[in-house]
Amino acid sequence: MQADLRRDSLIATAPPAERWLLIESYSAWPRQALTSLGAELGEAVSRTCRHLGIRPVLVRRYGRVDRSRGRRWGMVDCGPGRELARWGQLPTDEHLLDVLAGNDPGTVTNEPVYLVCTHGRHDACCAVRGRPVAAVLAAAYPEQTWECSHIGGDRFAANVVVLPHGLFYGHVPPARAVELARQYDEGAVVPDLLRGSGAFVPPVQAAQHFARAAGHSPAVGNLLPRSVQELSANRWRILLASTNGPITVEVSAHLDTVDARLTCAGSSPAQVRRFELDSLTSA
Repeated sequence: MQADLRRDSLIATAPPAERWLLIESYSAWPRQALTSLGAELGEAVSRTCRHLGIRPVLVRRYGRVDRSRGRRWGMVDCGPGRELARWGQLPTDEHLLDVLAGNDPGTVTNEPVYLVCTHGRHDACCAVRGRPVAAVLAAAYPEQTWECSHIGGDRFAANVVVLPHGLFYGHVPPARAVELARQYDEGAVVPDLLRGSGAFVPPVQAAQHFARAAGHSPAVGNLLPRSVQELSANRWRILLASTNGPITVEVSAHLDTVDARLTCAGSSPAQVRRFELDSLTSA
């Protein structure tokens, strides 16, 4: 994959995703996932999710599916201090509107959810690189692992999202897939594969990365933002709360032009955003 050869930075590339709607699907996924619900219902679900700030994705189990269990839906909140998932049965696709309206509260669980993007019709690399990772994770965590539709960052395949903290990982090789889950079970992130948390804006993701690189704890709950100050159009000052005391991090964003397609369906040349550390001070 060209992103590997270019050594594209993973830093702060997690797209905003503070809430998720997981929709179990037995059918083949089209390029635009929600069109599998039908044009009218798919648009209604998409419109409602946009209004509520929810990221909808299709999910399925890896390998052969036991359809006698029925399909499920999941609603996940990744907001700091609110991290949890709710699951319920999905008798019909139309029931999704009841879920979004709050008419079906589902059952709350603190169990992790591991999503592996395998959406080959969106980008072939996601299937080629994602499915081996899904196989390894599903073997170790069969009840918590799901293949999922497009989540963004195809050039970083294999992409894994760890919920409910919304941790995006990229360039995940099968040999390290279980490591991500085990570290999460122990309450830590794996910094060298971490794209960031979708619960935070990219400048905060960048600040967290640079703080960890400076030796601060990789604990999942560490380095929460206390304030974000925009100093200029492409520069920010972020105050992070750390187990070692507050940290002030200043970061800047820069656009680089790449003479290549970033994804299978992309165009060339393309631009990528890159964050740099300007300063880091501890109290």
